[in-house]
Amino acid sequence: MSTNCSTKCLCADIGVMSGAVLFIKDNLKISSTQVEILVGSLNVCSLIGSFASGKTSDWIGRRYTIVLAAGTFFIGALLMGFATNFGYLMAGRVVAGIGVGYSLMIAPVYTAELSPAMTRGLLTSLPEVFITLGILLGYIVNYALSGLPENVNWRLMVGLAAVPAVGIAAGVMFMPESPRWLVMKGRVDEAKRVLNKTSDSENEAHLRLEEITKAALDAVTWDPRAGGWRGQGVWKELLTPSPALRRVLVAAIGINFFMQASGNDAVIYYTPEVFKAAGIRHRKQLVGVTIIMGLAKTSFVLVSAFFLDKFGRRPLLLLGSIGMVISLAGLGLGSKFLEHSSDKPTWAIALCVVAVCADVSFFSIGLGPITWVYTSEIFPMRLRAQGSGLAVSVNRLVSGVVSMTFLTISSKITFGGMFFVLSGVMTVATVFFYFFLPETKGKSLEEMGALFERKDAEGSKAIEMSERE
Repeated sequence: MSTNCSTKCLCADIGVMSGAVLFIKDNLKISSTQVEILVGSLNVCSLIGSFASGKTSDWIGRRYTIVLAAGTFFIGALLMGFATNFGYLMAGRVVAGIGVGYSLMIAPVYTAELSPAMTRGLLTSLPEVFITLGILLGYIVNYALSGLPENVNWRLMVGLAAVPAVGIAAGVMFMPESPRWLVMKGRVDEAKRVLNKTSDSENEAHLRLEEITKAALDAVTWDPRAGGWRGQGVWKELLTPSPALRRVLVAAIGINFFMQASGNDAVIYYTPEVFKAAGIRHRKQLVGVTIIMGLAKTSFVLVSAFFLDKFGRRPLLLLGSIGMVISLAGLGLGSKFLEHSSDKPTWAIALCVVAVCADVSFFSIGLGPITWVYTSEIFPMRLRAQGSGLAVSVNRLVSGVVSMTFLTISSKITFGGMFFVLSGVMTVATVFFYFFLPETKGKSLEEMGALFERKDAEGSKAIEMSERE
C-alpha cells in the first residue's frame, strides 16, 4: 500500500498545479508561455526519472528505488514551496519531476512482481487509483487554501506535498522486496519467505517460486542463484528485439503513447483555463469545478480496479477509449458553441462540464489504470524494469509535449478545435488497442512471453497459408 501511496503523493502535484498556477501567474507575473513551461516541465523532467528507474531498480532493488523517488520529490516540493521567482520555481519543478518519473515506473512494476496472477489487475491498478486520489486531494487543498493571500496560498499548495513523502520513504522500509528481483540476484531463500507471506498457501508459494526460478534460469546465461545480476545486456536485447519481444514493445510503447496523446494530463492541468473561456470567472468556482471532475475520476477508477480481473483488460480499455472519443467530441462541440456565443448559455457550459467529467471518467475506466497494469506485466522478467522504464519514458515525453503546447495550439485552433483533434487521436488509439493488445487476464507474469510468441506464431502461420494459396 505504501508504494501506491507514493504515486498518490507524488502525483498530487497534477491536481495542485492546475489551481496553483492561477495564483502563480498573478503573483510572479509570468506569461502564458511560462505557464506552459512550468506545467509541462515536470512531465519532461520525469522522463529522466522513468528512463533511469529501470537500471536503478535492477541494481539497488525495487524498495530502495521507491525511497529514492520519495526523497527526490521531497527536495523538489520544498524548493517549489520556498521559491522567490520563476527560476527557483522551475528548479524545484525539475527535481520533483525526476522523482515523479521514478515513482510512475517503479510502483506498478513492484506491485505486479509481488501480486498473484488472479488479483494482479486490481493490485497493479492501485497506483492509478492513488494517482487519482492524489489529484482529488490536490483539488481539495487548492479550494481550502484559495482564500489566503496569493503570495502565500500557492506556496502552501506546492510545498505541502513534501510532508507525506517522508512517511512514504519510512513506510516502504517495512515492506518486502520483490521476490522476482531477489531470485535474479540469487537470494532465493529471501524470495521464498516473501512468497510465503504473499500467497494463500505454502503450496502456492512453492509453485510460484519454481515458476519464477525457472524463468530466471531461462533468462540469463548463468545461474541467478550465484548472484551478480545487475540488469546487464538488457538494452542490447531491447534494441535488437526478437519478433515476440517486438510485439511486446509495440504494445507497451503504444499504450503509453496514447495514454498521454489523449490529452488527459493537459485537460486536468488546464480545465480552469477552459472553463474561464467558457464563462466561469470566479476563481473559487473554477477550483470547485475541478473538484467535481476529481470526484468523477476517482469514482470510475475504483470501478475499473475492481472489475479488471473479472472482465479483463481489453473490454474495459476499448470501452474507455470509445467513451473518450464521444466525450471529447462533445466537449469540442460545446466549446465551439461558446466561442461563437456572446451570452454564454447555461446549457452549453453544463455540456462542457459534463463532457469533461465524462472524458476523465472514461479515461479512469480504461487507459488510466490499464496502461500501468499492461506495461508492468507483459515484459519478460529480465527486461521488466528497464522495458517498463522505456515505455514510461515515452509516456512522460508525450505528456510533456502535450502539456507544453496545449495552450499555444488552442490559441491557434481554439479549445473546441483542440478537443476535436484529441477525439480523432483517441479514434486511432481505439483501433490500435483492438489489433495490437492481446488479453492478459489470469495469466502469470511468466506466461506472458508465451502469449506474445503464440501471437507471433499465428501471424507466421497465416503468412504461410496465404503463400500456399
